[in-house]
Amino acid sequence: MKMILDGRNLTLEEAYRISTGNVQLEIAGEAIEQLQKTRDLVYRLADSDVPIYGFTVGVGWNKDKHVFGSYFEQYNRNLIYAHCCSIGPALSEEKVRAVLLARLNTLLSARTGIQLEIVDMYKEFLNRGIHPVIPARGSVGEGDIVNLSHVGLAMIGEGDVFYKGSRVAAMEALNAEGLKPIVLGPKDGLSIVSSNALAAGTGALAFEKAKRLVEVANAVYALSVEGLDGNITPLRPEPNAARRMKSQILCAEGMRKLLDGSYLEKKGITKTLQDPLGFRCASAINGTVLDALDYIRELLTIQLNATDDNPCIILENEEIISCCNFEITNWVLGFEMLGQAVAHLARSACHRTIKLSTPQFTNLSRFLSPREGEVQAYQTIQKPFTSLDGEIRHLMNPANTDYFSVAGDIEDHATNAPYVIEKTEKIIDNAFYILGIEAMHAAQAVDLRADIEMGKGSKLLYDAIRAKVPFLSIDRPLTPDIQAAYEVLKSDALLDGLRTIAGGI
Repeated sequence: MKMILDGRNLTLEEAYRISTGNVQLEIAGEAIEQLQKTRDLVYRLADSDVPIYGFTVGVGWNKDKHVFGSYFEQYNRNLIYAHCCSIGPALSEEKVRAVLLARLNTLLSARTGIQLEIVDMYKEFLNRGIHPVIPARGSVGEGDIVNLSHVGLAMIGEGDVFYKGSRVAAMEALNAEGLKPIVLGPKDGLSIVSSNALAAGTGALAFEKAKRLVEVANAVYALSVEGLDGNITPLRPEPNAARRMKSQILCAEGMRKLLDGSYLEKKGITKTLQDPLGFRCASAINGTVLDALDYIRELLTIQLNATDDNPCIILENEEIISCCNFEITNWVLGFEMLGQAVAHLARSACHRTIKLSTPQFTNLSRFLSPREGEVQAYQTIQKPFTSLDGEIRHLMNPANTDYFSVAGDIEDHATNAPYVIEKTEKIIDNAFYILGIEAMHAAQAVDLRADIEMGKGSKLLYDAIRAKVPFLSIDRPLTPDIQAAYEVLKSDALLDGLRTIAGGI
């Protein structure tokens, strides 16, 4: 598959596909033309007496130190070296690809003045599978300079990269692919290190994982409400339309499609009249995650398709202007919101799972045992899923305001963006485990009801779970079952099937 990047039209879904798949990239001709024009401007300004941050003068507290033209290559190399101070563990190759893509596409906005050879190297790294080893930690989220410097290190033939399944010296990979290391020139070092590509790239991956979580959560609810013998009238279109919340309406519609053909459709209002809120409000709670994603989508899409460089080249005026384009508080707050929304989704799943183990709600056996007193079944498993929820409770606490004033008290604002993304992704992953455990309970409850007619989507999920997690007829170690259910819920095969029935979101 081929894709052309122009710096203006990259979607979050495309960013996910490029980062996780084998997509060959090309750069639009008009973007290359603009890049060349800005590079020409850089050379015209190189001999001027105008002080330009990170170009003719230093960066941070050294903004008063002049950089002479004859020293450009060594100065930019030193800038890369000095900023290589991030802390492991190393990012996964999937995340490195997301980082490379995020920076490549923003460079195509032609606001940095970077040399074309470096832009081409980003493309070649992605196309040839050369992935610089980037330590994940150390950025305060006001430009991921300490992490992205490792990309520059690989481009000049130093440091390590992941290449063809191994960690090798960068120069070894460059030689294997017939690529020459970059010779740095004016403005190049700062253009490589000074962006929010780590947070933006990994944020695009987290965004897609959260979308998938909602689609899976809708299906797990459908299976659980069948296991409960619950009331699905809250999913009817009329009350949801009256509420006018787009996300709630969308989730309720998807849940109805997943339950199409279920025995619950024939029952109308059940004898309980109103189920516990974790069941009754599932469409609204899951929809909250969609609301957070809607907020993020707009701002993060702009982030991936516009410059976040300081200084900013204004080609029309032949100027390089100091600015605050690296400031990303607006969309970082969106990920804090997303983490809290997923926390509500996960907590509700925990409550539904406990209800499925409680006879007063299901009229089934305690802990869904096939033979009470002989088989303990899903008793102790309540500890691990509530433990995961406890982790989420702490991870959802905001981290975006925890920063110091650094660099000689010049840099007195930050967002901790990469950590915010990291902890949000962990919340999402914990939620997948929690939903997997709920799906195990739901499938067990459905089996104990015996021969009920299931909905199209709930049956699809049931079959996928049962293919990996058999009916709990006797006590057995449940750790393998938990992992298997988690992997089922994260699988592309399940997601594709659910989308065929319920549509996407």
